[in-house]
Amino acid sequence: MSLEIKYDVTSDNKLEIQPIGEVDIYTSPALKNKIYELIEEKKLDILINGNNLDYIDSTGLGILMGIYKKLKENNLNIKITNLKPNIYKLFDITGLNKIFNIQE
Repeated sequence: MSLEIKYDVTSDNKLEIQPIGEVDIYTSPALKNKIYELIEEKKLDILINGNNLDYIDSTGLGILMGIYKKLKENNLNIKITNLKPNIYKLFDITGLNKIFNIQE
């Protein structure tokens, strides 16, 4: 189980974060720490591109909720795109698709 985190600032001045691999109990602390660090450093809205996200568990969903709250404290927004159907289903089952702005 591994996770690589790529990020870049988009042309419309959003911080695009691309988790590659799996976000689970072992890898989610790295994702949390990196995104919190980027929020403090960049102070930009975040776009999470799920194109290469293969798996996320409840720990990862909890980390995303923490990121959501931290962004709201800083008056910033989050959008999630390109989720695979099995991962979107998790957001749907948990009701998080009503909290997060998720686009195809």
